Amino acid sequence: MTSAMASVPPQAGAEIFERILAAPTGLVVLDSKDVHALIEQFRAIARHTGQAVYLWQPDTGLGSLRDVHVRVPDCQRLGNALRYMKQSMHFGVYFLLGLELPLSAMDATLLRQLARAPKEHLRRVVLIDAPASLAEHLGELAVRLSSEDSQPRRLRLRDGRWLV
Repeated sequence: MTSAMASVPPQAGAEIFERILAAPTGLVVLDSKDVHALIEQFRAIARHTGQAVYLWQPDTGLGSLRDVHVRVPDCQRLGNALRYMKQSMHFGVYFLLGLELPLSAMDATLLRQLARAPKEHLRRVVLIDAPASLAEHLGELAVRLSSEDSQPRRLRLRDGRWLV
C-alpha cells in the first residue's frame, strides 16, 4: 500500500461520496489534505458502481473517472465544461480541481446556476480545494464538506452498548 493511499481510509471516499449525493444543493465545496488519494477512491467508486463521475482539470479538461481515456469533447476550458454540466439532463457528479481565480463573470454565473439546479436532476458539482475567497463568494449556495469529517470514528463500549 502506498503512503498516499494509506493516508485516506478506503471507506472515507465512499462516505464522502454519499454525503456529496445527499447535499441539499447542486454545488459542494470539498476540502481535502490528500486530493490525489481521494480522487483515486472516487475513481474506484465510479468503476465499481458504473456511475457517471467526471473530473475537470485545467490541463486535461473534462474526463470520465470511470473510463480514464474518455474525454468530453470541447470541455478543456472551464466555461465550456460548466455549460456542458448545466445542459446535461443525466445523473452526474463533476469534480473540479485546480480552479484559479479570478473566475470570469460568465463562469461565476454558471456556478451559481448549477447550485440552484432543479431537484429532479441529480447533478453535483464539487469544487475540490477551491480558493477560500471563491467559497466565501458562493456563500449559502454551496455546501462545505471536509474529507477529515468522515474519518472512521472509534467505537466505545459503555454499559454493554457500542457508542460512536
